[in-house]
Formats: sequence, C-alpha cells, structure tokens
Amino acid sequence: MDHYDSQQTNDYMQPEEDWDRDLLLDPAWEKQQRKTFTAWCNSHLRKAGTQIENIEEDFRDGLKLMLLLEVISGERLAKPERGKMRVHKISNVNKALDFIASKGVKLVSIGAEEIVDGNVKMTLGMIWTIILRFAIQDISVEETSAKEGLLLWCQRKTAPYKNVNIQNFHISWKDGLGFCALIHRHRPELIDYGKLRKDDPLTNLNTAFDVAEKYLDIPKMLDAEDIVGTARPDEKAIMTYVSSFYHAFSGAQKAETAANRICKVLAVNQENEQLMEDYEKLASDLLEWIRRTIPWLENRVPENTMHAMQQKLEDFRDYRRLHKPPKVQEKCQLEINFNTLQTKLRLSNRPAFMPSEGRMVSDINNAWGCLEQVEKGYEEWLLNEIRRLERLDHLAEKFRQKASIHEAWTDGKESMLRQKDYETATLSEIKALLKKHEAFESDLAAHQDRVEQIAAIAQELNELDYYDSPSVNARCQKICDQWDNLGALTQKRREALERTEKLLETIDQLYLEYAKRAAPFNNWMEGAMEDLQDTFIVHTIEEIQVRQLVPRRDQALTEEHARQQHNERLRKQFGAQANVIGPWIQTKMEEIGRISIEMHGTLEDQLSHLRQYEKSIVNYKPKIDQLEGDHQLIQEALIFDNKHTNYTMEHIRVGWEQLLTTIARTINEVENQILTRDAKGISQEQMNEFRASFNHFDRDHSGTLGPEEFKACLISLGYDIGNDPQKKTGMMDTDDFRACLISMGYNMGEAEFARIMSIVDPNRLGVVTFQAFIDFMSRETADTDTADQVMASFKILAGDKNYITVEELRRELPPDQAEYCIARMAPYTGPDSVPGALDYMSFSTALYGESDL
Repeated sequence: MDHYDSQQTNDYMQPEEDWDRDLLLDPAWEKQQRKTFTAWCNSHLRKAGTQIENIEEDFRDGLKLMLLLEVISGERLAKPERGKMRVHKISNVNKALDFIASKGVKLVSIGAEEIVDGNVKMTLGMIWTIILRFAIQDISVEETSAKEGLLLWCQRKTAPYKNVNIQNFHISWKDGLGFCALIHRHRPELIDYGKLRKDDPLTNLNTAFDVAEKYLDIPKMLDAEDIVGTARPDEKAIMTYVSSFYHAFSGAQKAETAANRICKVLAVNQENEQLMEDYEKLASDLLEWIRRTIPWLENRVPENTMHAMQQKLEDFRDYRRLHKPPKVQEKCQLEINFNTLQTKLRLSNRPAFMPSEGRMVSDINNAWGCLEQVEKGYEEWLLNEIRRLERLDHLAEKFRQKASIHEAWTDGKESMLRQKDYETATLSEIKALLKKHEAFESDLAAHQDRVEQIAAIAQELNELDYYDSPSVNARCQKICDQWDNLGALTQKRREALERTEKLLETIDQLYLEYAKRAAPFNNWMEGAMEDLQDTFIVHTIEEIQVRQLVPRRDQALTEEHARQQHNERLRKQFGAQANVIGPWIQTKMEEIGRISIEMHGTLEDQLSHLRQYEKSIVNYKPKIDQLEGDHQLIQEALIFDNKHTNYTMEHIRVGWEQLLTTIARTINEVENQILTRDAKGISQEQMNEFRASFNHFDRDHSGTLGPEEFKACLISLGYDIGNDPQKKTGMMDTDDFRACLISMGYNMGEAEFARIMSIVDPNRLGVVTFQAFIDFMSRETADTDTADQVMASFKILAGDKNYITVEELRRELPPDQAEYCIARMAPYTGPDSVPGALDYMSFSTALYGESDL
C-alpha cells in the first residue's frame, strides 16, 4: 500500500511515544516481544532463505533488516553497503528507516545509531512499527481498520463459541480458547473444540500453537507458560501473533467471499432456470390441453334426439364451469410467471428469456384466441341444433297426430266403397245410398287438406334431416296411396249407384200405380228408413269427437300459457342480475386501470389497494355462479331470446375471466415494480416521473406503448437515441409531434432504436409495458454481478489457475451448486490443462448469456 492515513499512524504510534516515558518493557513483556517478533521476522525471512537468532544483534548491520522489508513489501530497496564499519551499518539501517518513513509511517525516537548499537527497546519498537504498517494496518472490517478491525474480526469469528469473549489483545487470550476458536472456525477438522476446558489454559494454548505451526505454517511466536504466568500478556505480541492468523486465513476469507459470490450467482441462475422450466412445462401443458379441446369443440356431428343434444349442452356447461376456469387461471399465472422471470433476469443482468418455438406468450394467446373462437361457434351450433330438434320434435308429433287422425278416418272406408249393396236395393234405397255417398264425397274433399298437410310436414322433416325420415316417408306414402285409392273407389261407386238408380227408376214406372195406392205406407217407410240412415251416417260421432277435443285444446293452451309465464319470469330474473353484474365488472375493470396508472401514494399503497380489490372480486364469485344457474334454467326451458337485457352469459363469462386476469396481472406488475425499485434504488420521485411520462404517451390507456410512443417517451425524458444525422425522428403518429421532435433537434438512429426495442420487447409483441420501461430507464443503476466478477471469483477458488478441478468445486461450493457447475462446465483445453480440468471462463460468460451454456 503506497498511501497511509497519518491519523492512523499517530494512533498506532502513540504507544511508542509512551514507551520512552514509562519504560513499559518490563522483563516479562520484553521476553514475550523478543520471541514473538523474532518468530514473526523469521516467518518472512525464511522466504529469502535466511533467519535471525538474536533480534537486537542480527539487525545491527541493517542487511537482514533491508531484506525483511523487501520480502514483506515486495519492493526493492536501495543497494546496501557491504562494508563492516559502523558507518556502513548506520547507512544500511537508515535506508531501511527511510523506506519505512516513505510508507507514511512516522518514526518516533528511533534512530539508526540505536539499532546499530543493539538497543533492545528501540529494536523491538522498530519491529513493532514494521508489523503495524505491513501486517496490521491494511486489516479492515466494516469500515474499521488496523487494531479495531483486527479485534472486530476476532470477535466475529469467535462469537459462536462458548467461554470465548474477545475484548482486547491481552487477558482475553490467556485461557487459549480464543486461539483454538479461530482455528476451529476456519479449519474445524484440526481441533476437537468440544473437549477443551477453560480451566486448562496451558493445554489450550499449546494445542493452538502446535496446530498453527504444523498445519497453518504459523511459527510459534509465544510461550504458553509466559502467557499464563503473566498477569497481563503483552498486547503487541498477542496482536502480532493474531495478525498471522488473520493473514493465514485471509486466503480462505477471499475464497469464502468468492464462493459466496458464485453461490449467489448460481442461485439466481438456478432459480431462473427453474422458472424457465416451470414456464415451459406450464406452457406445454396448456397448449396440449388446448390442442385436445379444440377438436372436441369442432365436432359438429348432430344427435338424433333432443335428450342427446341436451346432454351435449350439459357437457359443455361442465367444460365452462369446471374444466376451463382452472385453465384460465393457468394462463394468467403463465403470463405472471413470464413477466416476473423477465424482471428478475433484467435485474440480475441476464439476457431475456426466449421460450421454445411455439411456446411464447403470443403463441399461447393465439392458441387461446382460437379456442375461444371455436368455443363460441360450438355453443352457437349447440343452441341452433337444439332449436332444430325442438322444431323437428314438434313437426314429428304433428305428423303423427294428423296421420293417426287421418288413418282413423279412413279405417273401413275402402271396404265400405267396395260394397255392392246397391244390387239388391230398391230405388229409394239407391237414392238414400246416393245421398249418403254424396255426403261421403263432401267429407272426402274436406280431408284433402289434411292429406296435403301431412305430405307438407313430411317434406319439411326431410329437409330438416329428421333422423326417422324413412318411417315418416313410408307412412306418408301409404297415406297418399290410400288416398288415391279411395278417390278411385269413390268414383267407381258413384257410377254404379247412378246406373242402378236409372234402372230402378224404369222399374218404378211399372209399379207407379201400385206405388200410388200404397203411397202412405211407402212414405212412412221411406221416412223411417231415411231417419235411420241419417242417424247412422250424419254428424253425431264427429260432433262427439269435437266436444272431446275442445277441452283438450283448452288444457293445452292453459299449460302453454303457464309455461310462457314461467319463461318470462326466468328472463326477468336473469336480466335483472345480468344488468347488475355486467356494469359491475366494467366498473371494476376501469377502477383497476386507474389504480395501476395513478401516482397516489407509494407502490406499496397501490399494491394494498389492489389486493383489497382482488378480495372484493373473489367475494363476488357466488353472484356469477347464481347467474350461471339461472342461465342453465333458461337453456333447459329452450329460451333463446331475452328482451330484458343486452348481456348474454357469454358476455358475463368473458368479462369475469378478463377481470380475474387483469387484477392478477396488475398486482404482479406492481410487485415487479417494487422488485425493480428496491434492486435499483429508484426513488418514489423517479418512479412518479417515469409513470407520468409513460401515461402521457399511453394515449389509449392500454397500459402499453407502441414502438413510436416508446420512442417519443424516451425523447421526452432527454434520452438521445443514437447519433445518426441522416435519420431524424419524424416517426410519430401525428405531424405535430413529428415537427416538435425535429424542431428540438433529436437524432434517433433506427439501428440503435431497434437494439433498444430488442431489450424492452424481447418477444417482439410490438408493445412496451411499464415494467419493461422502468427496467430500461434504470438499467445502469443496479448493483449487479458481472461475468468478469464471477470469473475472478472462480479464479480465486482455482488458486489463480485458468481452470478449476472437480475436486476444487466440490470442496469450495455447496454440493448442489458444485454439481450444477460440473454438469455444465466444458473441459478446459488450454496448454496448461490437466486431467479433469474444467473451463470456468466460458461458463462464467454463459451465465450472463454471452455464450451458450
């Protein structure tokens, strides 16, 4: 270190000023300092292949003193004098003292002559000054340095150990437990700390000194007996010895710091990779569900019966109520996870996550859009099919009723028409038969309309693809064939009756006289015959049938009226609820939008407000379920219109799903903003400024900016994008803004802007969210690890090598993170490679997306 705090120098040299006045070197302390300082000097001199035996004698010529300073400083001193004369020795010692002074150390009462003369006190004071400057001064723990820093380091390392309470550098170390604790903290395998006893200081001290010398390369600088036998051990001797522990373990401290940095980086990467895997799996599962569901919704094979179609409708209701809502939540969670992951990647200086091909958020949205389009078409098809089947059932029943009535009427008519009763009938009987036949012909003509209706209904059933059309057609054909046959038989019977009438009239002329004489009887007989015939042929049975049909029709009309009243109540009940729920959903959507863009209070206030809204929304779910129940009743009643509301159940469902998604997404956005703010140290004022600028250019209040809006927003904040004089901004949607920007003289290279868009819109959705916006605006303020820092940390663990071994990784890192590295590090192929060497350099750059893992 070339610079030194003069105040610290004065502080550390204060004991030396007292040295002259108080003659602090009593025999016990002098003995401890001689041993400690001699051992400390030899721990460095041995690196140059030499040592000292007597501290005040061996430094008198200044040669080993200069050598010591060169070893501990790593610098070359002036060339020493090799002569044996006193002047040569003084010259060498002065060179050493001058070098010490050049390091910012103020030497008090120490002169070259005293050192050359072998003055013990001055020699020990000089060595202590060297120790302070080169072994203790640079120790720093939590902004304290030197003695305070070393003491704090000791306290921190020994804090977990019972019976150890380091408060100073003298009596706190007398029982030896402090030394043992320091060793055990860093190398627990060297000492069984649990077997040490506070009342056995000699064993404790000797254990620590022996272990330090054997395993830590720290020479014995103290005698256990001297420390135990002294009321207050020498502070300088203890500090010197303890500083050797600090430096011995400083390498371990660096390795620990390096390992901690690597573990932190790897933990971030492992967490991010897990989030990526979770996203990929969730996206894959959701897309697979959509892939399986769409063919089911596209299956438009109609059912033959109303019951079967209503079962399809019930299956669709189950899909909407039970199967789809969890998938809506999954889709929402997928977007939230994706946005959170991208935020964490940006905050940790990692490249944006690019999902597998076909699994991007836009792909999910497109697939979901196709699903909802098919779903809407499927529901419309179901309802149309139910209408069709309802019409078919009605027509089929009408066909059966009319056919049955007609068949009942025609029953026996062919036999009656084939009768030859006219062959034995009298003229009056013939006339009665003719009258009866004329009545039959009138009745037959009246039934012509029914037959035509039956044929028309059969035709319509065919056109509507009635499943039982063959049997309908066969029955209709049978009726038509029978009708034609009845017509032919009727004509044939008329002709026979007319021929017989003419024949009997001729015969009747022959009996005219007789007939006149028997007229009264004949008239009575014919009247009776006619009455009997009229009673049998005329309208008595039909009138009875009509009287039976009228009350039946009244009952049917009454039942239909009651059904329509019930349907109207269902319409009003659904409409009343829908007219409340629909506007409530719209209002909540607008309120959430306002909360997310307003700047009232802190982000935590916004988050709290949004969570209250989320709670109130979740509590509203029973009303949606109740409306679903009313809608089911409406569909079961085959009600297809509702003049009491403009909201359909589909409108309500879509609105509800959008509301749940919006509140969850908005909460996630605010959480990510808090994460970004805290990670990058953004003040509330800066956040408000960012929000105000963003809102100003978000003119459609969509919560996103298009590319040109984003460009204008950056410019408004003073961000000069690029420096291409050939390309002016001039890209805004309005001529006024374009003119404004050009008049302000802003240059905006398209290549530079494209680069920025790739950062804020890595998935090429064409929009910039507020989260991506603030991430970009604060991109340079984050205190994040870099690939170079991670590389340097691996280099420390590797002992300054260009590669690291599997054994070193497993020794320095936790097992899961060591195996994480081993599985991903490529073999090292440099010229200094050894078997099992791994390339930590390319691995470090890959962690930050600069190459592939």
